[in-house]
Amino acid sequence: MECISVFDMLKIGIGPSSSHTLGPWRAAERWIASLKKSNKFDKVERITVNLYGSLSLTGKGHATDFAVMLGLSGANPETIPTEQIHQIIKEIKNTNSILLNGERKITFKPENEIVFNKKFLPFHSNGIQFSAVIHGRKTNATYYSIGGGFVVQEERKRAKANKIIFYCTFPYPIETGADLLKYCRQLNTSISEVVLENEKSIRATETIDHELHRIWNTMLECMYIGCHTEGNLPGGLQVRRRAFDTYRNLKGDMPYNSPQEWLQSIRNTEVKFRQILKWVSCFALAVNEVNAALGRVVTAPTNGSAGVIPAVLMYYMVIENHEADFQHIKKFLLVAGEIGSIFKKGATISAAMGGCQAEIGVSSAMAAAALCELLGGTPEQVLIAAEIAMEHHLGLTCDPIGGLVQIPCIERNAMGAIKAINAAELALDTNPSHAKVPFDKVVSTMWETAKDMNTKYKETSEGGLAVGVHLTDC
Repeated sequence: MECISVFDMLKIGIGPSSSHTLGPWRAAERWIASLKKSNKFDKVERITVNLYGSLSLTGKGHATDFAVMLGLSGANPETIPTEQIHQIIKEIKNTNSILLNGERKITFKPENEIVFNKKFLPFHSNGIQFSAVIHGRKTNATYYSIGGGFVVQEERKRAKANKIIFYCTFPYPIETGADLLKYCRQLNTSISEVVLENEKSIRATETIDHELHRIWNTMLECMYIGCHTEGNLPGGLQVRRRAFDTYRNLKGDMPYNSPQEWLQSIRNTEVKFRQILKWVSCFALAVNEVNAALGRVVTAPTNGSAGVIPAVLMYYMVIENHEADFQHIKKFLLVAGEIGSIFKKGATISAAMGGCQAEIGVSSAMAAAALCELLGGTPEQVLIAAEIAMEHHLGLTCDPIGGLVQIPCIERNAMGAIKAINAAELALDTNPSHAKVPFDKVVSTMWETAKDMNTKYKETSEGGLAVGVHLTDC
């Protein structure tokens, strides 16, 4: 059984895509680390990167080539000042050279050394192969970006054949929703408390709190930046940033000087139903506009769906509970992370494997479950909330226009957030004994739907809106 931490599901990184940007970035870092470990790094003469399948088909729109170069350069997606990204890329292109890991300069012409191949590799749609020439001989390593910033190396495919078994060390190993409910009943406790016990088995409580603070602060800052940034998004579609316009029409007159003060000021605004809809949508749009502009976001569980969870958590803090503090944030993120991990184990969180149901659908389920617990739902009702949210995203395709994480991706976060809130409310009014669709059944159904879905609807920009709407229409 695989151990997946909350911090595996919620990662800080750079947009626009966890599988097409953050994953290749991390793969490049891992490859450099492997060269160092094998004492080959100082002998590298030349390198080539081959992108396959979905990474190739929508790689330009997802800045996959940028991510590869940044990863090879040794930049950290969690800490790099975002304004430096274009400077680094420009330097590489202008000099036809790259400073590997910030240490060794070698010749590197991006238009020649980063190759886009439409061919799909057998293991996963998002394949990336790194090649290095050392003393005239070539050495290769292939990685797969499997969604949510998770990366596996091809050699791991052979682990089962070699009968290498990895055991989960969590005190309460969870594979399914049924497992989770079993522990809640056994311990007579909430879902967030079970998840916290698992986290405490691998890191100190102080570390857990510090990292959750860091995740929330990144989410809050992302919403703040998105709501205060005007103009069009990069990429050629000339998509207008809408969070700025919506926020300008909603904001009150209270002054503020930081994201934290901003949150408090929103609590004093009008909260009729239409305003609530607009606020939630505004928060979600803000995050994904920042994501589309190569800003820093939190994968939740992916970059393309990064706006749903912060929007719903912000809704709870500024609309539902003005006294909400870090303990509420902590519970929300713990529950959300666990629900996401169950989908990853039982289905997929990769749009290249399952369409947008695997991203927006999962994020909506994560947010619905987390909100339901904060609103007083039982563990059974929390899973019902997750089930309802996913049930009404089943079959959702991934068909980004121009290969960009903009249309329809940004709006879908707003819709996913609203559905999550509705799902939580429906679950709270549901007697679990009356529920007809078990949570685990919707997980397996999502996976079956993913396998049946035509490849052109899985983040290739070869079907749906991506071909139905021409760039000239935009």
